[in-house]
Amino acid sequence: MIVRRKKRPGLDWRLAMCLGLLFFLLAGCEGGGQGEKTGQERLVRLDNLQQLPVEQVEPDSQALRIGVGAILSPQGTARSYQPLIDYLGRKMGKPAILVQRKTYQELNDLLARSVVDLGFICTGAFTEGARNGTISLLVVPQINGKTTYRSFVIVPAVSPAQGIADLGGKVFAFTDPLSNTGYLYPLSLLRAIGQQPETFFGRTIFTYSHDRSIAAVMEGLSDGASVDSLVYEFASKRNPEIARQTRVIWESRDFGIPPVVVPRTISPARRAMLKELLLGLHHDAEGEKALAELGVERFVEPDPGMYGL
Repeated sequence: MIVRRKKRPGLDWRLAMCLGLLFFLLAGCEGGGQGEKTGQERLVRLDNLQQLPVEQVEPDSQALRIGVGAILSPQGTARSYQPLIDYLGRKMGKPAILVQRKTYQELNDLLARSVVDLGFICTGAFTEGARNGTISLLVVPQINGKTTYRSFVIVPAVSPAQGIADLGGKVFAFTDPLSNTGYLYPLSLLRAIGQQPETFFGRTIFTYSHDRSIAAVMEGLSDGASVDSLVYEFASKRNPEIARQTRVIWESRDFGIPPVVVPRTISPARRAMLKELLLGLHHDAEGEKALAELGVERFVEPDPGMYGL
């Protein structure tokens, strides 16, 4: 079922949230679980994202294929990541291709089959791939001097809700079944009070991107949502209307930021070259511009312990 609502005059959230965003970031994701049940009436889907044709994924076996998780809607992802993709392609002397899929799991599958060479994925998707032995850490982004992020539970500014327990019987927007901040964390909050989303909420939504979840709350399609803190803060700075029309009622502890990964089967030479390029981006004028589009200061060496590895 697809829910549509007429856009309010003057509301410019789509433009603001497509300006960039932290990268996979941002990420926020969760790790695991099946978010949708066949025929389930209580689930409303907001997305209408079509998969890219196969020929756009692997037109050239020598191309550099870069997969980006659906943390942002497709328009926002393309705008934010294209400068970096172009930069990496030029530096490696290869055509560079952006690969997108609707769900985090689909991108994990592409990494597992080495269809893509580099992946910007959410934290939950990474822990799932690491457990399966198909994905390896490469680097992580540093944002505002930190390599962590949080999950925010947001509601409309006029909502009386003060915590997730106040959203019983309401409509709630999740991001993706593998999203750490957009599904797994709020799921843990519900379990802590002895609840499950299917029986606690009146209806649940999977939006498949954090900007869509924010929009669902702003447009009145959802009474609450769990979103990536980096995405929310970045978007709110670009569009004050977001902060005026929504508010945060719960914040999680810090999690390891959404990482940059490679397939386990990648060649050592290609892995080393990609890592060197990403770690050195902030030393290059063109690289700095690409980082700015993502809202990232620099890429740094990862700490596997941040992800429980």
